[in-house]
Amino acid sequence: MTTVFDELLSGFKSFLGRFDQQPLRGFIDGVDWSMRPRRLEPSGLPCLSHLSRAARIAGAEAAPLARFLDDRCHDFRWGQTYTSVDFGKRFIDNYGWLEVFGTRGHFENRKMAGGFLILGPNIAYPDHHHVAEEIYIPLTGGTEWRMGEGGYRRREAGEIIHHTSDMNHAMRTGAEPMLALYLWRGGPLAARSTVTGTVGRELT
Repeated sequence: MTTVFDELLSGFKSFLGRFDQQPLRGFIDGVDWSMRPRRLEPSGLPCLSHLSRAARIAGAEAAPLARFLDDRCHDFRWGQTYTSVDFGKRFIDNYGWLEVFGTRGHFENRKMAGGFLILGPNIAYPDHHHVAEEIYIPLTGGTEWRMGEGGYRRREAGEIIHHTSDMNHAMRTGAEPMLALYLWRGGPLAARSTVTGTVGRELT
């Protein structure tokens, strides 16, 4: 019997199958998608209040996946790496992730982690870095991203954003929330990022 978790993994895989570009192909070619499910209790977060809006503004190809997440969000375990002590309550109330597969996700994978990140409107995720190599694909457009010593650059839905190991990067939203797919590999898959910038805050 197909479960909501099987549908989640299948939708994740199908969305990635739309892309032929490197370095994404190098991430997902050879992935064994027959992952063992892990029993996790559902856990919600305040940031889920932004999912309905994110589903409405998602790119055309991402919209079915975004709507599925919105419809079934309370079936999954959402998590946070930080606390209000790190970045303040407003950031925490507008931030969260869902690990589909990895060392703590709904499916077991020791080599790679994949999932979704939510940021509410007018939130800055400060400069940070981690050992794991990372790919983001925003499902919604309009968020600004920065990497290395460069400035912020507006990114649209469906763009592939690649952060090499220990590359400093940051992102910030404007008037709309962000929903993005992510992949991690090549480092501790549950490691806490090293924050190097100003803590998350409301943009002015």
